[in-house]
Amino acid sequence: MSRALNDQANVSARMRERVMQAVKALDYRVNPQARSLASRSGKALTLINCTAFDADPNSYYFAALELGGLRAAAIAGFELSTLNIDVDDPYRSEKVIELFESGRSAGVILAPPLSDDSALAAALAERKCPVVCVSPSDAVREILPGVGFDEAGAGEEVGKLVLAHGHRRFGYLLGIEGHLSAEKRFDGFLRALAQAGLGAEAVTPLRGNFSFRSGVELGQGLLDSATRPTAIVCANDDMAVGALFAAHRMHLVVPDDISIVGFDDAPISAHIWPPLTTVHQPIRRIAASAVEQLVEMLLRGQAPRPRFETIGYHLVERESLATARD
Repeated sequence: MSRALNDQANVSARMRERVMQAVKALDYRVNPQARSLASRSGKALTLINCTAFDADPNSYYFAALELGGLRAAAIAGFELSTLNIDVDDPYRSEKVIELFESGRSAGVILAPPLSDDSALAAALAERKCPVVCVSPSDAVREILPGVGFDEAGAGEEVGKLVLAHGHRRFGYLLGIEGHLSAEKRFDGFLRALAQAGLGAEAVTPLRGNFSFRSGVELGQGLLDSATRPTAIVCANDDMAVGALFAAHRMHLVVPDDISIVGFDDAPISAHIWPPLTTVHQPIRRIAASAVEQLVEMLLRGQAPRPRFETIGYHLVERESLATARD
């Protein structure tokens, strides 16, 4: 039957005709997952990133995802490749679905913001696509398996930390709009402030794009303000390093004149001066867990089902945070 369906040699015209009649009568459709598992592509996994092609890249996040995923895939005897899709591509969901239906990949890992897209998640679940999501939105967690950490809890801990150092006036550099996991960090930060009796007026939030350049530009704006904050909290380390650069360029002393806090614990956060206080996001472990879940799904021949694994995080206190002077 397989040779007839694939139009291979050594199949008589009569047999081919009988097979095609049976296919029509049974309304048979090719299962791309079964086909890929029977071929070399059965060992091919794809990590899909979705970023703006004309924006500066996040220098650490995607590299750490890829490294963690590659190591886990190699241990399991699978191959992992990466695919970048433009965040502004109107056909980005169709490209993800086509990757599976073409048989080029046995399973995929979706990174934010694709992992926030509940419509895409529903389409993949309907097709029984083997997929695991990194830091998915709450809506997607109800549809597909995923792995991440407590973003809101981490943001709240950052808020409590800077409050404990006496800060009451803040700048906050947000990530790209629609990146829901990063938004949860800000929600947690605001929750800590509310518990301390501070309202939204204590924070000046500015929208960045996770890049060093946006950290420089937005940091400059905050530091030039007549009501300059005593602490700047950033949604990732790249923007925090940019804000630190802006402070140095203005001849401000960190943390005496301004405290700066990042998020991710990228390698650069420990090597700049002063080293950044930040949150250690377990990016490599998250990616490895996503691969492990995906491999298990493939080996057992299971369809994706809602399941979320939480990985631990921790605060990393360094010299960029000090007690507020006013």
